[in-house]
Amino acid sequence: MDPTERAKTDAIGVYNAYWQQMQLAYTKASTDGTDIKKYAVSPVLNGVEDEMKSLRNAHRIVIGQAAVGNPTVTSIQLNQKVPSASITSCLDVSRWDMVDQATKKKVALPPERRTKYVTLATLERWPDGWKVIKDDPQDRPC
Repeated sequence: MDPTERAKTDAIGVYNAYWQQMQLAYTKASTDGTDIKKYAVSPVLNGVEDEMKSLRNAHRIVIGQAAVGNPTVTSIQLNQKVPSASITSCLDVSRWDMVDQATKKKVALPPERRTKYVTLATLERWPDGWKVIKDDPQDRPC
């Protein structure tokens, strides 16, 4: 396989694995017991930890399935000191429900909230593989 195409495939694989671990973290409002640190580093990892802390403080978890649709490498820079890639995808959280951690009763969320939206991610290739360094939800539907 062409090195650029291989890098794109690897980056998308890491991005998908990152979201699998994110989903696991949301189900318990914690990154403990996940492999998120294999796939994400600061600053995105700090944001994830902050989000999990907010969920814990509110006694909330998220149940259901999120879907990452059509992740596409929109740019890739392999000939630099730290190779990087940008990925655009459609995150579908329409099957996610926020619930009270103790009672498992659904928490009311604003009806106008977006449940399918574009995300822009930035990954860097570190010595041990691709890492998500930024995952930026966009205020536009997909």
